[in-house]
Amino acid sequence: MRERILAALKNTAPAIDPVEAALAGDLPERARKLIKHESLVPAAVLIPLVGATDTEVILTQRAGHLKHHAGQISFPGGRLEKQDAGPLATALRETEEEIGLDPAYVEIAGFLTPYITITGYVVTPVVGFLRNGYTVKADKVEVDEVFKVPMAHLLDPVNWVRRNREFMGMEVTYHEIPWQDRNVWGATAAILIAFSKLLSKNNEL
Repeated sequence: MRERILAALKNTAPAIDPVEAALAGDLPERARKLIKHESLVPAAVLIPLVGATDTEVILTQRAGHLKHHAGQISFPGGRLEKQDAGPLATALRETEEEIGLDPAYVEIAGFLTPYITITGYVVTPVVGFLRNGYTVKADKVEVDEVFKVPMAHLLDPVNWVRRNREFMGMEVTYHEIPWQDRNVWGATAAILIAFSKLLSKNNEL
C-alpha cells in the first residue's frame, strides 16, 4: 500500500489556487450551486497513515460539545491561520494541537486535490506516513477519541454507501463508509473516495 500511495502522489504539491483546483475536480453540480466562491475559507487536513503493508489511517471523533460538526469523524486539521506558510503548515499545526502528533514524525507523501465543502471550506488534504515512535493524545477540548481504521476498508467501493439529504433547500448526494460502530461520512468520506479513485487510476497506468 505504501509504495502505491507514494507512486500516486509523487511530485504533487499544494494547488496555487485551491478553489479553481477543487472546481476542476469531481464536484457534484448541485453542490456547486451552494458554494459562494468569495466566502470560501482555506483549510487543510492531514491524512496520517501508519504501516507499509496493512496500512491504517488515523481518524478523530470530534468532541460532542463543539458548536459545529460535533461528534463527527474527521481527519485532524482546520482553517489556515495568518502565521501558516501554507496548507502543509496548517495541517501539521492543527494535527499537533488536536492529537498531539509531533510533526517530526510525519513523512509527507504528497497532496490530494482540494475539496470544497458545502459549509464553505476549501480543504487541501495532506498525506503523510508516520515514523516509528510517534504518539498521539486527544485534546479533549476538540477531540473525544483518536482511532485507526484499515485503509483497505475505507478505499474499497464495496463499503461506500450513497445517500441523499436536503441542505439549504436543495438535495445533495454524499457517501457514508461504515466501520464497526462508527460511520465516516461527509467531507472525510468524499476525500477518501477521491483518494481511492486516484490510486486506482494510477494503478492502471
